[in-house]
Order: sequence, then C-alpha cells, then structure tokens
Amino acid sequence: ARDILLGLRFRLDLYINFRPARLLHPDLCPLKGDPNIDFVIFRENTEGLYLARGTSKHQGTPEEEQIAEEVNTAPKVTRIIRAAFDWACSHGKTKVTMANKSNAIPAHRLWDRIFAEVGAGFPGIAGDHLYIDALSMQMVKRPEQFQVIVTTNMFGDIVSDLAAQLVGGLGIAPSANLHPGEVGLFEPVHGSAPKYAGKGTANPMATILTGGLMLEQLGVTSGGEQLKETVRAALGAGVRTPDLGGAHRTEEVGRWIMDVL
Repeated sequence: ARDILLGLRFRLDLYINFRPARLLHPDLCPLKGDPNIDFVIFRENTEGLYLARGTSKHQGTPEEEQIAEEVNTAPKVTRIIRAAFDWACSHGKTKVTMANKSNAIPAHRLWDRIFAEVGAGFPGIAGDHLYIDALSMQMVKRPEQFQVIVTTNMFGDIVSDLAAQLVGGLGIAPSANLHPGEVGLFEPVHGSAPKYAGKGTANPMATILTGGLMLEQLGVTSGGEQLKETVRAALGAGVRTPDLGGAHRTEEVGRWIMDVL
C-alpha cells in the first residue's frame, strides 16, 4: 500500500499534502483549557527524504553504513511555499509559518531563502520561521497561534499526526494530495486500518470530512462546510465511535450524519 500511495503522489505530481487541523469539539483535545485550534499544514509531497535515494556500504559487517539523501529543489520548494501563501491570502489568514532545521541541515537554507523571497510578495501576510523542534513544542504549548504551516515532506508527515491528535486523533483527520488545476487524491489520514475490518468500530468521520475537502476543492464550498458542521453536531450529540469515547458503531454514526444531511 505504501508503494501504491507514494507512487501515485510522485507520478501524478501531487505536490501539496494538505492537512487541516480544526477542533470540532473541546473535549477531543488532550490539552487543558479550551484552545481555539484551527490551522492547516502544507507538506511538500514529492521530494525530500521520501525519494528513497542513498547508498549502502559494508552491508552485513560491523562497519555497515546506510546513507539517505534528502532532495530539495528550488522549483518544488518555491511552489509549495507559494501555495501556502496563496491559500492564506484567499482564506483571510494573516500568518504563514515555515518549519525546517536549517540550523543543523545546510540544505534547508534553501527553504529559508525561498520563504523570504516568496513572502515578500505577500505584504499583508506575516512570515514566521521556526525550527521543527520548536514548532512541535509550540504546537503543544499554544496551538491556537498557528494559521498556516508549510514544511518539508518528512517533517510534515510527523507534525501532521501531532496536529491530528490535538483535535481528536486519526479517526477524525482528513487530508488531500493536490496538484491545483490538475488532479487531487483525497484520503483520511488513518489509512485502511485492516485490523478494524468487520468489527463495526472504525470511525467514519475522517472519511466524511475528507469528502468535504474534495467538495471544497471542486468549488462546492457550502457542501464541504455542511459536512463539517454535521460532524460537529454529531460530536456534540455524543454520536461517537469508541476511539472518541463513544459506544456507537460505524454504521450508526454514518446513518446519523446522513439523516441530518
């Protein structure tokens, strides 16, 4: 499955991995208080460490080496950063945060330079830079400060799951893989989860919210928002699968949402 999914991302050039993190009910957040969590992550989806480039030396010996190469190219870094700023501009956001590790990884200084160059073209949007470890800390300490985050492939993979847990876990986390104007691939973050097959306990909300992302991408913004608000209503009514502390089965949750729609 990994080869199929990564293959589709690479072959279709789905360079944006789009992960929204919006808290739909306060008791889903493991943090104290009532944080207003509502941000999106733009993860570069076609290069970085996931190209699986590298070499092996001295295999099977005490001196074995495994070397992985991280690829960052100016055109692809530029387009993902520009996509984040474009989205922020079109959605009334005022800040874009870029996260990398340029203090320890020289190749990431390309991200620093391009982020500054692209950001200069959006004077109404503040450009904020954090190292990835500091970003992770701040996401837990004060997640409401973030609006749009843009980062590398691997770092985006990691912090997207952290973001998902802040708003309820993988069972409620949608995602989209996009090449604007060309094609999109929409998937819940949790994957196929075969261990839950036939048990009636899988949470359908991530899939439903992913359908909302697809509607928004197709220009049916009202439909996407309606799906989101119906899921919010289900959570408020206690219609939840076991992963969210409820006792409803998959079909019951889906039926409740469908009836409300």
